[in-house]
Amino acid sequence: MLFGLALLSATAPLATDMYLPGLPIMSESLGTSTVGIQLTLTTFMAGLGVGQLVVGPLSDGWGRRRLLLAGTVVLALSSALCATAPTVEVLIAARLIQGFSGGTGIVLARAVIADRSRGNEAARLFSIMMIIGGVAPIVAPLLGGVLLGPIGWRGIFWVLAGLAVVMVVAVLTVVPETLPPERRHSGGLATLARNFGTVIGNRRFVGYAATFALGFGAMFSYISASPFVVQEVLGMTPGQFSLVFAVNSVGLVAGNIVNTRLIGRFEVRNLLRYGVAQMLTAGILLVLAVLVADTARWLVLPLLFLVVSSLGFVMGNATALAQGQVPKTAGTGSAVMGASQFGLAALVSPLVGLGGEDTALPMALAIAISAALSMTALLTLTRERV
Repeated sequence: MLFGLALLSATAPLATDMYLPGLPIMSESLGTSTVGIQLTLTTFMAGLGVGQLVVGPLSDGWGRRRLLLAGTVVLALSSALCATAPTVEVLIAARLIQGFSGGTGIVLARAVIADRSRGNEAARLFSIMMIIGGVAPIVAPLLGGVLLGPIGWRGIFWVLAGLAVVMVVAVLTVVPETLPPERRHSGGLATLARNFGTVIGNRRFVGYAATFALGFGAMFSYISASPFVVQEVLGMTPGQFSLVFAVNSVGLVAGNIVNTRLIGRFEVRNLLRYGVAQMLTAGILLVLAVLVADTARWLVLPLLFLVVSSLGFVMGNATALAQGQVPKTAGTGSAVMGASQFGLAALVSPLVGLGGEDTALPMALAIAISAALSMTALLTLTRERV
């Protein structure tokens, strides 16, 4: 079951990164501008956020499995529509639907684990799921680059449609209903609004969710800016950048593996605090390296590795602790976490480009500030009341 849930959570990186190598060819094929093609990424991310906000709360009243099944079926159909889109307008609309349905898998995968486990077990399962899902950002761009030549950009979307069919089979065969009728909420929109109020009004949930989202903000600062920093500022080739990106992604997976082995020996909150502290320390040193050492490779690259690998101690643990605060509204809690995660990512992405392509300072500052705010949320909002 866990592998199936991880596959559902890998929707975003797969559907985002696999087709990126084909963007220039798509622009020419569909007779549109670069801006038009980039809108296909923007609408996908928008759909991803909205889908989680809608489906997560609904699942608290309707159950997880049938919504998960419906979402994966729509994901397969929308991927096929992307593959056959005759115009960029149709592709943009199809990507919106693809993002919305893909958000279903992400939000409900978290809710299913929250339904079945608590405490250390939940933290361990979330970390294991992120180990499996963490392979997707490594494999997706490489796979997309390999497939683009033989099957073209439309073929890549057919591959995504095929993966969605595999997800449908996984839901049918290995993912049970984890929210029995007696634990569901009824009452329509009034209940949905009340559930949102309950979740957002839980101080400790907000603290752990903010720690999670701000940690992802640091990660997305790196993802958005690293192609320019590594190639334009550090003077490395595209091939060398791919190697740097892969090594850092391996660091993220390794961090999750170490975290999983330490759960039980140390409290989950202490492991989370360690991860945020590592991220903050590396972020501050990264700012100093950019300002003082003139962006030396031997300093910047190891510090970026430390930033990314620290997320192995942050994402799974923060998710488990946040979801543990709202066990009766796990779908709504998962939706709030997902929306804040991708909403913050959308905000960070343009900010790290404000300084242009010739400086690493905006990226370093965004990482350090995100880490500092993450630590602040963890220390102030999640402590027990005296």
